[in-house]
Amino acid sequence: MSKNLRQEFKINPNGIKPETVPCKTLRTGDKIPAVGLGTFGSDRFSKEEVADAVLGAIANGYRHIDCASVYMNEPEIGGALKIAMEGGVKREDLWITSKVWNDMHKQGDVLLSCAQSLKDLKLNYLDLFLMHWPFPNYHAPGCDGDSRNPDSRPFSVEEFMATWQQMERLVDMGLVKNIGTSNMTIAKFNEVYDLMRIKPSINEMELHPHFQQQELYDWCIEHDIQPIGFCPIGSPTRPDRDKTENDTVDIEDPVILAAAKRLGVHPAVVCVKWAVQRGQVPIPFSVRENEYMSNLQSAIDNPLTDEEMEAIAKIDKKCRLIKGQVFLWEDADSWEDLWDLDGKILGYNK
Repeated sequence: MSKNLRQEFKINPNGIKPETVPCKTLRTGDKIPAVGLGTFGSDRFSKEEVADAVLGAIANGYRHIDCASVYMNEPEIGGALKIAMEGGVKREDLWITSKVWNDMHKQGDVLLSCAQSLKDLKLNYLDLFLMHWPFPNYHAPGCDGDSRNPDSRPFSVEEFMATWQQMERLVDMGLVKNIGTSNMTIAKFNEVYDLMRIKPSINEMELHPHFQQQELYDWCIEHDIQPIGFCPIGSPTRPDRDKTENDTVDIEDPVILAAAKRLGVHPAVVCVKWAVQRGQVPIPFSVRENEYMSNLQSAIDNPLTDEEMEAIAKIDKKCRLIKGQVFLWEDADSWEDLWDLDGKILGYNK
């Protein structure tokens, strides 16, 4: 983390005032800031660089930090959070998310995962704890995109609910305030929603102008589940294993470029503005101060026009970037088998 902030943390008086950043109210009544800082370094940035960004972002007005155990940087982020809180930022003013990884779904493991994240992040509770993927299929960090784990298998309601019930107990214990899902589909939700004692406050999902997931987005809103959008600008720094020749580039789209030209901003800012105005909570990642600050600033000034919002709604190319192919079971045909494209869960028998 930067030497000056590490030695003497100060809130930047010229930063963005946190109270000016809009919030979304969840089903629990808790309020989540409308823009967060993602912390997945995409295999391209060091743990220390990500922790630097967290500390700098908090000093400049961020209060929402999205973490996960599998990112392998929570101890470093915890150091940044400790410095910020010792420097005057109140814990109750922060929104900290973590996630249980796929290899910690078994009975008793969810509590262990949460406890480890709390220890690493140097916190006594989490604002949000997510099930990172709706199955226990595991891959080694940084593995090749064609890797297959022989233990991977199709979605199971029984396995999902066994994990979810452990997450519900974390709420009962006061260790987390909200629980949620990630990388879900409508078909999977339809199988488990009525079985949930505590309904999800959040569904974290890939959302950007070229992948708007309107049907799933609407389903979440109708069920009082707040969408959080990852890859909000199309994730240009995502791992190479998640790139294919057919992927499109949101920030090169003429509609995005036209809005950026009118506003005099980088096209990435237009993508974040679209996300906030549409209603999801974007969590863009950057370690560069000018970038993460322009992302936060996008939520509070110079909105897109109604005409620009309508134009962006028409450029959805259904281009999923994070395909999840490393979670496929051995006899699956392609990454599309994970996403229930025809409304049916492949390999699942009621």
